[in-house]
Amino acid sequence: MKLRAVLLLCLLLFTTFASTIQAAEKSQRPNIILIMCDDMGWSDIGCYGGEVQTPNLDRMAAEGLRFTQFYNNAVCWTTRASLVTGLYPRYPRPHLTRNMVTIGEVLQQAGYQTVLSGKWHLGRTESTHPVYRGFQEYYGLLDGCCNFFDPYYRDPKFKRGITGDGYRFFAHNTTRITEFPEDFYTTDAFTDHAIQQIKNCSQSDKPFFLHLCYTAPHYPLHAKPEDIKKYKGRYAAGWEALRNERYQRQLKMGLVDPHWKLPARDPESADWEQDKYPRDWQERRMEVYAAMIDCMDQNIGRLLATLKETGVDENTIVMFLSDNGPDASEPGGANPEQLPGPKEYYTTCGPSWAFPQNTPFRRFKTWMHEGGISTPFIVRWPGKIEANTITRQPAHIIDVMPTCVELAKTEYPTTFQTHNILPVDGKSILPVLQGETREPHQSLFWELRNNQAVRQGKWKLVADRNVNRWELYDLEQDRTETNDLAAQYPERVAQMKADWQQWAEKTGVAQEKHQRGKQIP
Repeated sequence: MKLRAVLLLCLLLFTTFASTIQAAEKSQRPNIILIMCDDMGWSDIGCYGGEVQTPNLDRMAAEGLRFTQFYNNAVCWTTRASLVTGLYPRYPRPHLTRNMVTIGEVLQQAGYQTVLSGKWHLGRTESTHPVYRGFQEYYGLLDGCCNFFDPYYRDPKFKRGITGDGYRFFAHNTTRITEFPEDFYTTDAFTDHAIQQIKNCSQSDKPFFLHLCYTAPHYPLHAKPEDIKKYKGRYAAGWEALRNERYQRQLKMGLVDPHWKLPARDPESADWEQDKYPRDWQERRMEVYAAMIDCMDQNIGRLLATLKETGVDENTIVMFLSDNGPDASEPGGANPEQLPGPKEYYTTCGPSWAFPQNTPFRRFKTWMHEGGISTPFIVRWPGKIEANTITRQPAHIIDVMPTCVELAKTEYPTTFQTHNILPVDGKSILPVLQGETREPHQSLFWELRNNQAVRQGKWKLVADRNVNRWELYDLEQDRTETNDLAAQYPERVAQMKADWQQWAEKTGVAQEKHQRGKQIP
């Protein structure tokens, strides 16, 4: 009997010890907040050379790490799919399929509380809705863009082809919302929900994962009057002057190499002095765009303050990025009768203002030159990441999933809910966050609407659908892509093109292009 009692006591002590160790390990795993904005250029925020007032993002940079070579997929939905799965887009269905697993699903299975607030844009079926793909709590926009003051405000006729009836789908979990209060503004509302969830989650001993997806500064250009007033007259010198101003700040910050040549004005961008549209209307477009980013930064400040208030700041890693480069499109055309700002109007920045938004790079959203696929990426983790540091190591949105997996001390699954899961394409950037040198990807690939690219080391091969030929750039010497070296290195072009073709076959890109009748140059 005494022996049995001793054995039971030992078992009890061992179980208690194991539980204590497990609890300690859980407490050591950080909370993870992943913030993504929409259609914002590389140079739009202060810590990347911009003039827009972004003190909270600037503080994140001062207290953390900035990447100078972080890449996205150049457009909303493909970036979002890659971000939450760690995979390159797969065709013919590049959204979410059952052989893909999301960050929410992996972290929820690892014991994390999972929350999504804001834009989803990856579907709303039983196989694609966020609450069925790993997020325990969801509030936001299931579509691509909406009216900021009233998400159920009907789209203009030229945009109704996207949703059919012109009404966007906004929801709390699976319940659709069609009525909004008078003082509603999406950027504020997404943050309100995120803050409440941080407060709720922080009361548990489980860590949390929060994905906060702003629609700002995506069109339509909607901002609050008090935010717009801050920028009245700020852009009177025009887009060319703004680009030069930002470039000079970037040089002082050490973000860009002074040996890189600043590209000439984009062919889609007008000459400011000869522009045909009213000056006050053109200025107003950029004033409202800046106000949208300003408001987002204010809300990020509220979020960071909540981390302090709830006592979880020290054990929370916060990441910030944009889903693609600035948008140069003008749905419905440029119309000076449409006033940027109020909810009744539907306006965009257009190519001329998109031109300085991606300083010092070329092109915009949907294009594979650096201006289309480069994003700011800021990571703050108090006590874990060295403050006010910059890394020039290349990384990609496919790396976010494996990074979160490593932070959560879990494993990326080979099967999930009886489905075989595609192997992850990304690789963790945790070594970079810890100040180490990571073994880089041998290759990074892109394709969208017959724009395509591959990067290997310092070399980048890129094809513009308007040019329909491969261009080769040495990004160490010429990241602004002004000196095409394809004719000098035909063997390298052929090898990189073959590697891109192999990737295109693997991901279904080649078949999709063939169905569209598009030829690979």
